[in-house]
Amino acid sequence: MSDAGGRFLCISSYEKGQDFLCQCAEMGVRPTLLTVEKLRDGDWPREALEDLVTMPAELTREQILNTVSWMARGREFDRIVALDEFDQETAAAIREHMRLRGMNLSTALRYRDKLAMRTTARDLGFLVPEFCGVFHYDDLRAYMSRVPGPWLLKPRAEASALGIRKIAEPEQLWCTLDELGDAQSHFLLEQFVSGDIFHVDSIVSEGRVVFAVVHQYGRPPMQVMHDGGVFTTRTVDRASADWAALEELNARLAPGLGMERGVTHGEYIKAHADGRFYFLEIAARVGGAFIADLVEQATGVNLWREWAKIEVDDLRAVRYDAPEMRTDYAGSVLCLARTAEPDTSAFDAPEIVVRMQKHHHAGLIVRSSQSERVRELLKTYSAAFAERFLAQMPPPAKPTA
Repeated sequence: MSDAGGRFLCISSYEKGQDFLCQCAEMGVRPTLLTVEKLRDGDWPREALEDLVTMPAELTREQILNTVSWMARGREFDRIVALDEFDQETAAAIREHMRLRGMNLSTALRYRDKLAMRTTARDLGFLVPEFCGVFHYDDLRAYMSRVPGPWLLKPRAEASALGIRKIAEPEQLWCTLDELGDAQSHFLLEQFVSGDIFHVDSIVSEGRVVFAVVHQYGRPPMQVMHDGGVFTTRTVDRASADWAALEELNARLAPGLGMERGVTHGEYIKAHADGRFYFLEIAARVGGAFIADLVEQATGVNLWREWAKIEVDDLRAVRYDAPEMRTDYAGSVLCLARTAEPDTSAFDAPEIVVRMQKHHHAGLIVRSSQSERVRELLKTYSAAFAERFLAQMPPPAKPTA
């Protein structure tokens, strides 16, 4: 170890993970943050950092690896942590290059590459919407003749619903593949399954899920991103069959893909056709869209801080103790806003616990001991947000936060 406390190098191309950095510092580990130049003056907890290093946004993975290797000449890093999903493969490659403990590149791809995670989940016996890699055209023809449309053409390495295209008939697929050119092999074709979308946010320690909380989206994220509208999600009734089924599925899947320790954000669909749960995707990260704040309001657990505790405890060969979970219910309502700083003060229910602060966004989080009360508030507030604040914009080509 480099010193009594140890050193972490945290990599992030987006402004997030402040609580992770603070928790490390509070436990005696001074993290160095490597981020992009445009975030040099971001809202980082500088008192918690040993150093803040910036790099051009367009650096290749090899160039970032060389940058970190140069940094390591002057200080020894004990762990490499990617705070953002888009840096995970780079962090894994650096770990392998420097022979550091943590998720290797092959394992990281099961939490990043939609084709890799689906193939592995299917091999483990999980229900997955039928899919096909975009390689051999005869395989695609056979797939479309066997699996009724519509289909979804999904980027294998994007987050959330970014870049997904709905394909109605075969000719549309061939035209789209021509448009994609050499990039087409970085996509997969998947059966469109109509259903309700759930997300499970969990903590994994020593290959076992030790904490999990289940939420349900109001509308599918893909629909909100592509068609516009108000985004909502709420805690599922803990006594429900849905909670029990998803908790059991996630307990097998998250570590089944290879994770030893960390946090996951998994998404599942309950199909309207047969009422069964299908695996959609999972990421080795804290959920975005204020989901970390939602989880904390429902359970009292800060996923960023718990993730840091796991990493520091592993460094020190100390057993990680999972946090106790509060059993409240929480829900969030969020939308793009027409004004830069929308005023949500007219919404004054006592259950409001968070007013989200984000440029050109309106958002609230509510909390109650009653699941039905959260459902009622989200129904009322989502309609009001659509009328008062909602701005319609085309979906971004790349993530913006």
